[in-house]
Amino acid sequence: METQTPQNQKDIEENKAIAFLSYLGILFLIPLLAKPKSKFCVHHAKNGLILFIAWLIIAAVSIVPFLGWLIAFLGAIVLFIYCIVGIIKALQGEFWEMPFLGQYTKHFNL
Repeated sequence: METQTPQNQKDIEENKAIAFLSYLGILFLIPLLAKPKSKFCVHHAKNGLILFIAWLIIAAVSIVPFLGWLIAFLGAIVLFIYCIVGIIKALQGEFWEMPFLGQYTKHFNL
C-alpha cells in the first residue's frame, strides 16, 4: 500500500471525487484519462479495469446454460460487492487492493 505523505494526501483529497467512477463499469476510463498523473486515480482505475474484465468474463460464462448461469450469478454478486467496497474506499481516500483480483493490477502499466 501507499505511504501517506503530504503529496499523496493532497492527491487523494483532490481526486477521490473522481476516483470512485473507476468502479462503475467502463467509466474507469474517466479517472484514467482525466487524471493520468494522479497515483490515486490510476490505482483505482486499474482496479476498475480488472473488474470490467471480470464482468466481461462473467458475461461470457453466462452463455452456458445452468452451470454457467450459476457461476455467473455468484460471480456477479462478488463483483458487485467489490464495486461497492471500491466506491466506499475511493470516497474515503484509501488505496485498496481487491482480494484475489488485486494481484492482477500490477500487470498493467498505465
